[in-house]
Amino acid sequence: MLRIIMRKARTIVLLLLIGLPTMLSAQDEYEDPNIGSDWDYYYYDAVSRGDQTFIISLGTIFPMAFYNGGKKIDHKFEPGIGGAGSLAYNYYLFPNVFVGAEAGGLFIHTLGDNTLFNIILGARAGYQFNVWRFEFPVTGVVGMVWHRYLDQGHYGLYLKGGGAAFFRASPNWSFGISSNWYWLPQWTKDKSQTVYGNMADITLCARYHF
Repeated sequence: MLRIIMRKARTIVLLLLIGLPTMLSAQDEYEDPNIGSDWDYYYYDAVSRGDQTFIISLGTIFPMAFYNGGKKIDHKFEPGIGGAGSLAYNYYLFPNVFVGAEAGGLFIHTLGDNTLFNIILGARAGYQFNVWRFEFPVTGVVGMVWHRYLDQGHYGLYLKGGGAAFFRASPNWSFGISSNWYWLPQWTKDKSQTVYGNMADITLCARYHF
């Protein structure tokens, strides 16, 4: 009788030893989704078609070069630096290609202690390069700008192009720096008064991804 019990016990232990690796493997497979959700594992496909972003940008703008009749003129801004800010929206048609819109404004002081104000509204499109958690969008913008100086106003076209570098801090937020070049023509009926303005900005940016 004792021999029969010992034989059955050995058989049970043997079956447990054989089945244990399978049980452990099944448990690991069950736990893998929790491990894989860790944000430390960031992949190239973090941006996909249909993703959207809101971008807040604040920084400085620099008057660079102004031309009248093909000749460079003194822009009379002092100090040669102003403030700029914007809100922008992007929709990703593909993981690297996006379209959107932006609205913003800028101001610069003049030698006479007055201030030039510009309000901008434009359509934007661009291409984004992704390297691990770093994202590098290159953007072009075309739109309309409202110039306001003292009691004078002007409504015209503006073009803007530039790039940015962002670090994706979390699935929903990335932070970075952007720099853009503005082309601001002021066409008038009297061609001798037409001015072509060029400015550049540097801004700090925060993007919300959803």
